[in-house]
Amino acid sequence: MPDPKPQRPLSHWRSALPFWMSFLLIPLIWNAAILGGWWILLPPLATWYLFAALDAVLGLNLENAAPETEDTQLIWYRRLTMVWMPAQFITLFGLIAYVSQAAHLDGLEKFGIFFGMGVMSGTIGINYSHELMHQSNKLERWLGDILLAMVMYSHFRSEHLLVHHRYVGTPKDPVTARYNEGFHRFYPRVLRQSWHSAFHAERALLARKGLPWYHRRNPFLRYWALQASMMALALMVAGWTGLLLFLVQAGIAIWQLEVTNYVEHYGLTRLHLGDGKYEPVKPRHSWNAAHKATNWLLINLQRHSDHHTKPDRRFPLLQNYKEDEAPQLPYGYPIMTLAAMIPPVWRRIMNPKVRAWRKQFYPDVTDWTDYNRAQNPLPR
Repeated sequence: MPDPKPQRPLSHWRSALPFWMSFLLIPLIWNAAILGGWWILLPPLATWYLFAALDAVLGLNLENAAPETEDTQLIWYRRLTMVWMPAQFITLFGLIAYVSQAAHLDGLEKFGIFFGMGVMSGTIGINYSHELMHQSNKLERWLGDILLAMVMYSHFRSEHLLVHHRYVGTPKDPVTARYNEGFHRFYPRVLRQSWHSAFHAERALLARKGLPWYHRRNPFLRYWALQASMMALALMVAGWTGLLLFLVQAGIAIWQLEVTNYVEHYGLTRLHLGDGKYEPVKPRHSWNAAHKATNWLLINLQRHSDHHTKPDRRFPLLQNYKEDEAPQLPYGYPIMTLAAMIPPVWRRIMNPKVRAWRKQFYPDVTDWTDYNRAQNPLPR
């Protein structure tokens, strides 16, 4: 179990304030659009490296909030994720209208601005949609769907809830990166497989109820309608240029999501128990990072083991685990995702950690070769 102490009060707005720092990225994006030039580098650099630098200064946060805290005590945390959707919507389409007509910006600068917008909508927007999709409240789930439609990745909700959480750490989960699988091989594979696995999962749910895939209860119909609406709005605001800028940020956001997925479970596998069954998901099946500033930015996403243990637990209540319970990354996600883009660097950092993880948690397993290829189950 995670260390239960110390516990911190969450009801006051000041306790949530560090997590609201993500809103500082919005004026940075607008500053880049208005000034152009080298200013366009500031939003992605701030998102990736400012928080990595703050991690080095501020260190780790090993504290745990009381997990039984009621939702009524978390109002400022809930407002954060709910307010982000309209803020991102206004920023995205406001930028499309402004940048498409900005004479002081050349084509490369326009691309750079929407690269930064994609970093923001991927790092913050998709992450907040992830928090929202796990809640039972219909408004929150709708806000999550709208955020995903803004990056043309609506099927992520179905894939994440129906496939990833069920099959994480097994060959049945497309987004669990295999040992020795470089990101540049992982990325095209997961783009293809995650859409298909999400659609098949929703179709199977409907089939069990005797309904066809095109029934109105299939969320893919909503996904397609929302995504088409976003593209149509971009066209209305700024024509074909607006649509192109919209798609640039969507592509960057998707890349941001999947490189994070790559880091979260790389090389970690659950034991096959026979007859298509696997051991229950445990804290050991996710990589974690306790770096304080990055967890502010990513609303505790790096406490990933607890998220898989309690998927509906709200982000301020996610628990930190010790090294003997869950594997720890040497750095926060910003540095680790950068390393993932350079496979030799990534393997040098992470492969020894995966091998140490195997010895720590599965000392009786001596042959991992077949499972690494995602072809055969591990021995019992």
